[in-house]
Amino acid sequence: MQIPPVSHTSQLIAGITLHGVDLKVMNEERDQRGSFTETFATHWRAAIEPTQWSMVRSAAHVLRGLHIHQRHDEYFCLIDGHCLVGLYDVRPDSPTYQQHSLYELFGTDLKAVIFPTGLLHGWYFYEPSMHLQAVSESYKDYAHDDNFGCRWDDPELGIPWGIINPILSERATSFPPLADLLVTATSAGAYF
Repeated sequence: MQIPPVSHTSQLIAGITLHGVDLKVMNEERDQRGSFTETFATHWRAAIEPTQWSMVRSAAHVLRGLHIHQRHDEYFCLIDGHCLVGLYDVRPDSPTYQQHSLYELFGTDLKAVIFPTGLLHGWYFYEPSMHLQAVSESYKDYAHDDNFGCRWDDPELGIPWGIINPILSERATSFPPLADLLVTATSAGAYF
């Protein structure tokens, strides 16, 4: 069985590279048997020290997010399918404060988006997809004071998703706009 060549390029398609965000190129070694890809190594010196790894499957037209956390960094690598990863910087001390990034990722061109705390983040899947996700705080330790969200389509974010009517979780359908999120998060003790 021959592995097909990369047909699409995973890349930043809108906005700027936010401070502390890395789009890590994966080195896929291919031969007649298939391929081998190192998806994470501590020697990368990435913005994350993973505590938990998860494999997530998503149906077509699902949008997960936008979420934000103050205590953990994240790693996202699409391994099958086609998606968008949107980020927005709410860190007042960041040189990219109030800027956004939009990445288009393809499972055929393995790259990981690795980012620190203080960034709103979400992913939209064009087709059934699977991704690896790592966090530096275990899901069992998540608490209400560090699991906030905002409307994915708030014009204040400026993220040009180019989609309409995505499938959202029940919780995400009630997320507030960005301005309300920041007021709520600050009153709850969040420091981003």
